[in-house]
Amino acid sequence: MDEPLPRAGQVTRAAPERLDSWKAIAAYLKRDVTTAQRWERRESMPVHRHVHDKRGSVYALASELDAWRAGRSAESSERASQAPAGPFPDGTPAGVAAAGGAAGMDAVARTRVDVPWLRGVLLLLGLTLLLGALWVAQNPLHLRPGGHPTARKISSLAVLPLRNLSGDPAQEYLADGMTEALIGRLANLHDLRVVSHTSVMRFKNPQISLPEIGRILGADAIVEGSVTRAGDRVRVTAQLVRAASDEHFWSATYDRELKDALNLESDLAQTIAERVEVTVTGEERERLAASRTVAPQVYENYLHGQFALRESRDKDGLDASVGYFAGALQLDPTFAPAYLGLAKAYTSLGLVAVGDPPNETRPRVISAARKALELDPDLAEAHVLLANTEQEQWHWAQAQAEYRRALDLTPNDAGAHAEYALWLLCQGRTDEAVRWVRRGRELDPLAVSGGDVAWILFQSRRYEEAVAELRSDLAVRPNDVAALTTLGFVLSATDHAREAVPILEKVLSLSKGSPAATGVLIRAYARAGQRGDAVRLLTALKRRRAAGYVPAAAFVNAYLGLDDHEAAFQWLEHAYAEQSNILQFLKVHPYFDPIRADPRFANLVRHVWSDSQ
Repeated sequence: MDEPLPRAGQVTRAAPERLDSWKAIAAYLKRDVTTAQRWERRESMPVHRHVHDKRGSVYALASELDAWRAGRSAESSERASQAPAGPFPDGTPAGVAAAGGAAGMDAVARTRVDVPWLRGVLLLLGLTLLLGALWVAQNPLHLRPGGHPTARKISSLAVLPLRNLSGDPAQEYLADGMTEALIGRLANLHDLRVVSHTSVMRFKNPQISLPEIGRILGADAIVEGSVTRAGDRVRVTAQLVRAASDEHFWSATYDRELKDALNLESDLAQTIAERVEVTVTGEERERLAASRTVAPQVYENYLHGQFALRESRDKDGLDASVGYFAGALQLDPTFAPAYLGLAKAYTSLGLVAVGDPPNETRPRVISAARKALELDPDLAEAHVLLANTEQEQWHWAQAQAEYRRALDLTPNDAGAHAEYALWLLCQGRTDEAVRWVRRGRELDPLAVSGGDVAWILFQSRRYEEAVAELRSDLAVRPNDVAALTTLGFVLSATDHAREAVPILEKVLSLSKGSPAATGVLIRAYARAGQRGDAVRLLTALKRRRAAGYVPAAAFVNAYLGLDDHEAAFQWLEHAYAEQSNILQFLKVHPYFDPIRADPRFANLVRHVWSDSQ
């Protein structure tokens, strides 16, 4: 046990408020440097890091040390007051046994007084220690090395968006980019659930307390901080807070050149992992520490691309992100994150809502994702993007292998759970799909939305549950295009087509004429008895197809809604030729129910599950 500290108030000499080195701190406490450093590690003595590259450069405030010393002395006094008042009959001082630990037991044993009652005492003490050890092992609290109980083990973490303190709103991309990078590094730790970037961005300018944010995100601890840019230097300040109690238990500042930003991110992630005391495997430690210098212009292009991709609402914004990522790679073809950014941008461009031809975007996704993995095989997100694209091309086994690799790398990744749920859905394993997507939402309730769950419930014929999920989402975000579109799908599959019409009309207005929503609105018009409106909109869609690309799926949905099965099969042939996304769901999609008995449909299913294996 360490020698006792001087009592609070015992030091009478004048001392500076700020002690700017380990030597000064140790001298103030009248101890050697090694003891002072041990007290910081083991007893939470308040020590701060200087704004400096060297993590060993520290300072402490005398007032904080006095307060900590007083608390420590009070704890010691309380333990002493609970000990037996006098010496044991064998002459052992009462304080030795009062420690209640192995040292006390050994001291008693060394008396070598061979009397029956003493053997009984030793037996009872040994049994007490054994029961105490079992209690500690099963109790949700863990103990500091000094024996003082602390809060529950931290198993989940949220990194809130770092604030831009540069005084220049144009530097917002830097703060957002570093937030995303830090989340990405920490997400690789199997022992820690890290809330996704998508979810935490909703708290960029929070109006609620940290405990409330922690409750919403299901996080035990929260990282908050700021980024300041000054020329080619960047400063990141971060602190860790226990979400439930709002207790700040660590803070630090890192000051680096922009070319060393990746090293800064690595150091920060490693320190956070240490402070939350998660188990880190050797492989995970290597990933956390992996870093390199990067030319400032490369890093800036990459961050601009990330920002444009995140903020994009249309094709123009996505094209801009592609330009930034390509610019980064032109300067440095070995920068794996930029290839991952390209793969994400091309994936978004190939969505039905955007409308780029899939035969153009998918090869680019595959090429960029594979190049990213060639440079960094542990990029879980690249494995997910590759799996998505393989699935869209009906390479079912390859897609499953990529999903499983992503989940091995980041088992707490909510998005990977939701994506794998879609793979299970396509196989007709609907109950498993529902379980996987709901598990994803448990991991991150904001990253996996009610709309994600509802799409799988819809194709599992669980319509009421799907509608309930979507209504819940839309109560919070009434203009969410994805949720509105899915609600239109569900309502127009049932006897509520009239209700679907205004919802899908709203989607067309919000999305500037999404082809996917247009096809479903034609179906809703037809099912609601507004056949004239359906034909009018279908004619407009054909004109649009003549002028440029429109996904075949839009016409498949339209003609199935109009009960024109011959025309629907013609467009299914177009869909097969372009490997339309809708064909993934042949086994389960309710819209195909009226034609399932047709031999042509059975033949189509057979080709989709055999031609591309």
